[in-house]
Amino acid sequence: MIPKRYTILWGELRESFSMAMGALTSHKLRSALTLLGVLIGVFSIIVVMTAMRVMQGDIEQQISQLGSQTFMVQKMPGIFFGGPEGYEKFWRRKNITLAQGLQLESKATLARSVGIETTFWGGQVETQYKKTAPNVQLFGETPGSFVARNWIPEEGRLLLDMDVDNARDVCVLGNSLATDVFPNINPVGHRIKINGINYTVVGVLEKKGGSLGGDQDNFVIVPVTTGLNRFGRWNRSLNLLVQARDQASYEDTVEQVRGIMRVARKVPPGGDDDFEIFSNDSLISQFNSFTLAVRVGVAVISSISLLAAGVGIMNIMLVSVTERTREIGIRRAIGAKKRNIMTQFIMEAVVICEVGGIMGVILGILGGNATSYFLKLAPVVPLDWAALGLVICSIVGIVFGTYPAYKAANLDPIESLRYE
Repeated sequence: MIPKRYTILWGELRESFSMAMGALTSHKLRSALTLLGVLIGVFSIIVVMTAMRVMQGDIEQQISQLGSQTFMVQKMPGIFFGGPEGYEKFWRRKNITLAQGLQLESKATLARSVGIETTFWGGQVETQYKKTAPNVQLFGETPGSFVARNWIPEEGRLLLDMDVDNARDVCVLGNSLATDVFPNINPVGHRIKINGINYTVVGVLEKKGGSLGGDQDNFVIVPVTTGLNRFGRWNRSLNLLVQARDQASYEDTVEQVRGIMRVARKVPPGGDDDFEIFSNDSLISQFNSFTLAVRVGVAVISSISLLAAGVGIMNIMLVSVTERTREIGIRRAIGAKKRNIMTQFIMEAVVICEVGGIMGVILGILGGNATSYFLKLAPVVPLDWAALGLVICSIVGIVFGTYPAYKAANLDPIESLRYE
């Protein structure tokens, strides 16, 4: 059975809420203008956070293209937020060569697979059926890259070691590119021209979808040796993809790879690594650390409008106390306590804030997801920020409604009854 004091408290709150809603509806224009400030404050926070969450989710998905227990070794950092001065030291590093990649492939005994990759160019692909726009990306890979990149064959096969060893003119197509240049037919076994040179299609990958308005499947993969022969090895640093056998051996695999690369690149004992090792988790952690500062900054700036709205609520509540002095006197005369009066006016301030906050959250989520509509990304609903926005609204209502409520509760009942 519910204790009597809780029943009384619930009845008080319910009555105060009913009176607060009545006060709002009786002064529609004034209430609308007051909650508009709260609405704008909450809207500005939620719309920015929703838009950032949409883009953050897509960027994290792009970063997470590496397979499980996989990490990458490359000359440059995966993500760098410093200025040009800090970036210059990375440019001075020696390139990672094919010989170093092959040395790692042969000596990394703890690794399940090692892939070598690079990006060559973006250009046009031509078949007997169609020519593409000059925006197709050409990758050079070894067989180990496919597991690390989560590239799964849909038609045909992937690259083989013999394709790389003999620098064969074969290629694997991204899904949307294959559909575009070979409409309604299986591309496997057909010839395509890349940069004017003929290649035989040996496989097509499963579809990955779009990203920030782009296409993750608009690319061609050739053996890395074939690409290096065609487009040159000078001033080109390769990336190395390493997959550990399991999670338990992941850290040991990283350390073994670090040791092999230091020897291959002749890094002196005690010297800093002249290469970068990173994984999905480390990249996402760096990205989230950077965007956290941005999100906090935006939230602080947007909260200024909530502060201004709180001042407006206090002003309106003081006006309301003055207008309802006689009502307060009557309530006190028939037995209402000071806490009842305070509860009534604090509840009214909170209701104003919450109504504005709920409208701000709804409009903010809709406005933020306009980003997902225009960029063709998955929409999101940031429940954490929506809940935080409503909590902040309650705090604003309580903080800025307390003084007017205190003033109302401490009015002299006799003087209040005489007030005209």
